[in-house]
Amino acid sequence: MNQLKEIKAQKVNSCRVTVPGSKSYTHRMLIAAALADGVSILKNALVSEDTLLTVEALRQMGIQIKVNRTEVRVDGLGGRLEPCDAPIYLGNSGTSMRLLTGVAALGKGTYTLTGNARMQTRPIKDLTDALQQIGIQARSLKGNGCPPVEVTGAIIKAKKVDINCQNSSQYLSALLLMAPRTPQGLDIRVTSGPVSRPYVDLTVALMETFGIRLEREDYRKFKIPGGQLYRAGNYTVEADCSQAAYFWGAAAISGAEIKVTGIKADSTQGDVRFVDLLQQMGCRVARESDGISVVGGPLRAIEADLADMPDQVPTLAVVAAFSKGITVIKNVAHLKSKESDRLTATVTELNKMGIEASCTESTLAIKGGKPQGFVVETYNDHRIAMSFAIAGLRVPGICIRNESCVEKSFPSFWHIFEGLYRS
Repeated sequence: MNQLKEIKAQKVNSCRVTVPGSKSYTHRMLIAAALADGVSILKNALVSEDTLLTVEALRQMGIQIKVNRTEVRVDGLGGRLEPCDAPIYLGNSGTSMRLLTGVAALGKGTYTLTGNARMQTRPIKDLTDALQQIGIQARSLKGNGCPPVEVTGAIIKAKKVDINCQNSSQYLSALLLMAPRTPQGLDIRVTSGPVSRPYVDLTVALMETFGIRLEREDYRKFKIPGGQLYRAGNYTVEADCSQAAYFWGAAAISGAEIKVTGIKADSTQGDVRFVDLLQQMGCRVARESDGISVVGGPLRAIEADLADMPDQVPTLAVVAAFSKGITVIKNVAHLKSKESDRLTATVTELNKMGIEASCTESTLAIKGGKPQGFVVETYNDHRIAMSFAIAGLRVPGICIRNESCVEKSFPSFWHIFEGLYRS
């Protein structure tokens, strides 16, 4: 935890960058393949701390999975999951915890899903409440609405369920992914939210790719017929737009031209729209068949609603530190329950960098200025580490504490990052 990585401020080369497969897609594809009846090959899958936690959890539920670099073989059991007496440890992977809580309802016996200290403060009550509505015994073991959670699998006969998604869209994704393997299916009504709506679109698109039929009314109602099988096969995980954003941000503050290859402008990943914000700030953006490039320039402040792009708040905040004026980021209250209290963490580190920044419960304001060198406290949060690293390309004396926290989602980050200025 005390290791420091110094970022060398130097000229960034115009270049092309390739990022790994999408973390969000990889988690969901692993689950869909596990619920399929047969062998699936997942190409370009992200192999990171978080996705390996999902892999190991599925193995504990009886699924055979072989991981080979960026290719994963999953022997699906058609939704037939084995009992598991040992606790399933999910670290601080919120996606794993929430999606697998839903999957566990399809299994046999009682499953205990737990995580590290931070995970045990992150909310999940809205999901356990929804599972209880359809006859599943699901509860927070500490009675505080947070993990560890205990879920007892059962044959689900109820169809109608209401879900509050004000804190996370992953609650809805959990119900969507499990619904086809229930006998009667589910009719889901969203009573509040969802935040991060593009992740719902991503889940729906992936399910349809795996051959699942469903109906939806915007983000309010979803009807998924039961007794459906996910279709086993060969699938490719598209490049991760969340990871691409760090390099687009690097282009914005350095003035270089950086293209991230393999990213399509029509991606269902919501974070692809990060380039729209950079364009509003004064960058040039080119959306081409082989990727999206950003060219930095003089930056101006903007006002942006990031309810659907919460992972990009720290990155946009760092870019805003180099912009003229006050950037306001709205509707981001759900950042408080991420890997860290990401809202407070971002403000604290910006202030340490000599930048005026403040937040309310749901809004962040950053006044552009002259950033200074400092030691970045990452709070063991991968996105804080990677976002503030790009500031070090312009500002001498920036060091990242606990650099290895990026392995949660992007193990090759530092190698690719240093390629921005390696001749």
